[in-house]
Amino acid sequence: MYNELELDRYQAKTPEQKFLQILQQDFRCAPKIAEVILAEAQSCLEGKPGNIKIGQMRVLLARQKAASGQALDQVSQMEVTWTIDAGAEDVTVLREHGLNGLRLVRIQRLLDEALEQGALATQEDLARVLQTSPRTIKRDFAELHSKGLYLPSRGYMKGIGRGQTHKAQIIRRWLHGESYDQLSINSHHAVSSINRYLKTFVQVVRLHREEMSINQIALLLQIGAPLVRDYLDVYEYNAEAEWRERLEEQLTRLCGAGEPKKGAE
Repeated sequence: MYNELELDRYQAKTPEQKFLQILQQDFRCAPKIAEVILAEAQSCLEGKPGNIKIGQMRVLLARQKAASGQALDQVSQMEVTWTIDAGAEDVTVLREHGLNGLRLVRIQRLLDEALEQGALATQEDLARVLQTSPRTIKRDFAELHSKGLYLPSRGYMKGIGRGQTHKAQIIRRWLHGESYDQLSINSHHAVSSINRYLKTFVQVVRLHREEMSINQIALLLQIGAPLVRDYLDVYEYNAEAEWRERLEEQLTRLCGAGEPKKGAE
């Protein structure tokens, strides 16, 4: 387990922290101003097609439409970009939930990224890139399933239904009354990440009500069209009055002033 000093040193080595240091030391920006500039730079530069960022790698995975009964060596495969290390976000998770929690978050993120790109990963795929054993990954799956989180992996897709990604599942559970702290404990995600998912969900709903198409929403918010569809599925299939009231409060609070910000996650 990392101690606080080691975590601070780790965080200081992230590209985000290096950029903040340059802004503060070389350009004499106040810390808060530097953070705003960093956020704007990320929203403009991240997620461009074909770019591999620090912490990412390309892997070959089975296509989502491949028959589940086929042997893997006979299944049609495709190239997928995986974010193994999300930088500052992963440091926050490590600080809040430890190494085990960080691995659980990475499993959810990698499965979502595969699904969004039209592929499905196996537990063996995850074990290989996370440099652990299939037995450990199997135990991690059992832990996440016990907390009501469904994992879109090859062999586990049947019965998951709509709202497959972990972000959509977190939003659905929030609509049903779970607090940020409860969601963080159950999913091992940082509270700051959960708050970001919720803001993006609210922006998607707002733009959908303005009759924007899925592709238009994805372009404006700089997120993938599959995630937009997933969020809208959660919105459409959670229409009970108490849940919509909870959403309306967020629409008023978070989107009451100004247009949605690009670069959401």
